[in-house]
Amino acid sequence: MKALVMTAYKNLECMDVPTPKITSPTEVLVRIKAAAICGSDVHGFDGSTLRRQPPIIMGHEASGVIEEVGSLVKNFTKGDRVTFDSTIWCGTCSFCQQGKVNLCNNRKVLGVSCDEYKQDGIFAEYALIEERILYKLPQGLDFIQAAMAEPAGVAAHAISLAPPLLGEDVAVVGAGLIGLLILKLLRPVTSGLVIALETDEARRAKALTCGADYAFDPRDTDVLEKIAELTDKAMLDKVYEAVGATSPINTAIDVVKKGGTVVLVGNVSPKVELPLQKIVTRQIRMQGSCAISGEYPAVLKLMASGKLVVDDLISKTAPLSEGQFWFDKLYNREDNLLKVVLLP
Repeated sequence: MKALVMTAYKNLECMDVPTPKITSPTEVLVRIKAAAICGSDVHGFDGSTLRRQPPIIMGHEASGVIEEVGSLVKNFTKGDRVTFDSTIWCGTCSFCQQGKVNLCNNRKVLGVSCDEYKQDGIFAEYALIEERILYKLPQGLDFIQAAMAEPAGVAAHAISLAPPLLGEDVAVVGAGLIGLLILKLLRPVTSGLVIALETDEARRAKALTCGADYAFDPRDTDVLEKIAELTDKAMLDKVYEAVGATSPINTAIDVVKKGGTVVLVGNVSPKVELPLQKIVTRQIRMQGSCAISGEYPAVLKLMASGKLVVDDLISKTAPLSEGQFWFDKLYNREDNLLKVVLLP
């Protein structure tokens, strides 16, 4: 089969590799129809995260058709249109037993190669997927749209950890793909203000089309005064931070109200500096959000019904053979791309 292999950091080659064979009776072989490039793949492209060590087939956002099923697979058959979780959870540890599969003690992630394990991903014509992380595609949802279910699930999980009450004022810091998906999912939930904070002008404009009532540049010296005026000096009940670096996290802390919650979704930097006294003296709750934990059915239903539109977030579709070209563009932040979907 053809696969996009990272043979060295910043170097991708579309080459022939052996088609994977089912070795576990609970696996299925999926013919990949659409494979989206995640920001974590781009960040791992240069080796800085140490979670994409070459050689590796990266990728974990995809959809396709089942070509073959293992002998113990019960709920799927050849020909089923499917998508799947990015996390391979064991199903037996204490966290899995509690339904917290994103915190699985034996967790692996598709397309990740680190010191602990190597798990080839989905930038290929075929991939092996465990039945327990599979989901059937609803009618009317095409493969390219379905490849967006994973980031939509990440956004939905973040909101589930601190859901806004009706009428609460909220903000999203960072209007990249995940931030925009959070905005889209927040808009129907609260009748309060939804505010986006983003340094890029084009993405601020995009945030306004995705559900934000206001979009501000956090670098503006009067941004706190603007938000205070809009909220009668109360500031914001909940803030969802979708970048993962010191400056945007500090922005989130500055705009949340006393006793409010900041949900940390972004994960760009392994370490950040926090204003401890602001957090303690204002009794701010800091809530981490990791991956997805059961949100797939909900986001697939929302997407199929048209209540969650993702087409406007897909910047480009391209053949798998052009993977190096589009990775370079994303890595260099050219053309303000949001999501590129490769077609094996």
